[in-house]
Amino acid sequence: MTRVMALWCPDWPVVAALADEGQPTHLPAAVLHANIVQATNAAARTHGVRRGMRRRDAQSRCPELRVHPANPDRDARCFEPVLAAVEEQHPGVAPMRPGLAALRAPRRLRGGEPAAAALLAERLVGLGVWDSRVGVADELFTAEQAARRAAPQDCHVIAPGESVPFLRGLPVEAIDDGVEGREAVSLLRRLGLRTLGELADLPATAVRDRFGGPASTVAWVHRVVGGAGAVPLATRTPPPELACHVDFEPPLDSAETIAFSVRQTADRVVAGLAAQQLVCTEVRIEAYVEGADDPPSVREWLHPRWFTAVDLVDRLHWQLQGGFRAGDVRAPVNRVAFTPMTVVPDAVHADALWGGTDERVQRGIARVQGMLGHEAVVQPVLQGGRSPAQRQAFVPWGERPTGLRPASHPWPGAIPPPAPARVLATPWPAEVVTDGGRPVAVDDRGAVLGEPSRFRPDPTGGWHPVAAWAGPWPVEELWWDATPRRVARFQVIGVDGRAWLMTWDTGVWWTEAAYD
Repeated sequence: MTRVMALWCPDWPVVAALADEGQPTHLPAAVLHANIVQATNAAARTHGVRRGMRRRDAQSRCPELRVHPANPDRDARCFEPVLAAVEEQHPGVAPMRPGLAALRAPRRLRGGEPAAAALLAERLVGLGVWDSRVGVADELFTAEQAARRAAPQDCHVIAPGESVPFLRGLPVEAIDDGVEGREAVSLLRRLGLRTLGELADLPATAVRDRFGGPASTVAWVHRVVGGAGAVPLATRTPPPELACHVDFEPPLDSAETIAFSVRQTADRVVAGLAAQQLVCTEVRIEAYVEGADDPPSVREWLHPRWFTAVDLVDRLHWQLQGGFRAGDVRAPVNRVAFTPMTVVPDAVHADALWGGTDERVQRGIARVQGMLGHEAVVQPVLQGGRSPAQRQAFVPWGERPTGLRPASHPWPGAIPPPAPARVLATPWPAEVVTDGGRPVAVDDRGAVLGEPSRFRPDPTGGWHPVAAWAGPWPVEELWWDATPRRVARFQVIGVDGRAWLMTWDTGVWWTEAAYD
């Protein structure tokens, strides 16, 4: 009989978020989605932060809580070195999700399953993963539950044939995994079931026919606790080695000479990706120098589409050229390595029907970015918001935008389309008056006090008669504060045909944008 070993790294979304930002792992932190806590670490739980809390409640219990947005891609990327380390010792790993993997338990290792788990924990400590737990049982679900009940860097072994007694004593919260699992737990508790053993005692037909929405989860757990329903491991094929490097003997001290010498290596990188039907959108270029005490030149480059061999050579040339000039590269280079960091299927970046951005433009922008810095060259992207300025976000050229406000969500108080063509970086002081010269205002209920007759969009310009106007679109911000901010936006057209977006902000008029 093939036994299963489950490797569980608790609180992995938080661990990945802290590691991605280079922060210490002992700090209280949480990962949130839609202002709801999805995962916390032990430091946050000691302050009372729990999964499912709203952000405001969590921060009220732990003011120093570090909040990170949910990012499944980041979690998977950080878990990949863990999978690679496990595959070095035990080929045939089945990744379940970031933070959880399974493999066939070794049978012929001296010391048995606990010794194999100890070697695995020692290997992960070398990667900086200090909290890993292993469970061993006859099938996958039992092994996962055993791992969740193991101590840090320890192993919980369920003897052969003892899986059913072990599962029967577990609470129904053991299946609380994802939205469907939480719904199943809530339903089982309302029915008075407290343990998986009580669930297993129910007739199979009643479980299958009467549990409604979560029937699939509950019925499967019912079969497993009853001694059936084991799921075979779907092991993955180890990912191919995509990194390439070239050594120089003797070392080279010219950026032009090095760039010329790595052309074949760059071709090998691109050819290796093409053989897997992949393209690279993020690459790390490392240039190692001759001196043992001198640090290498390391930089990660992004591309708005994908890297070709010419692009790789260009990025290396710009990196070394700037490094030699700035003194960051203080010795001749004896090795250059290209490591693809992010790869996607080539179909994702196939050419559009009418083409795309000129490759010469992309190379020119990337070169300017290489000279000025990664954050110095940005591109605008659209996000959700009420004002035109809030809907703008700037991300570095070539980087995929993350953490944006969803544009598809409703934004009460947002102005209707079309959007203004010119958004002022700093709003202009403005004035809007009635026929009698009295300033137009907006009361606390959003009603306009006075008919707009004349307006002055900027303090240095003249007055313009109002040809038409629309609004207001009121927004009340910080309503829970002692001094809330009340904003109302108007679209105003002058007799000259020019249209403006004007804002009444707590008693003061501003010109926010222009419809040129």
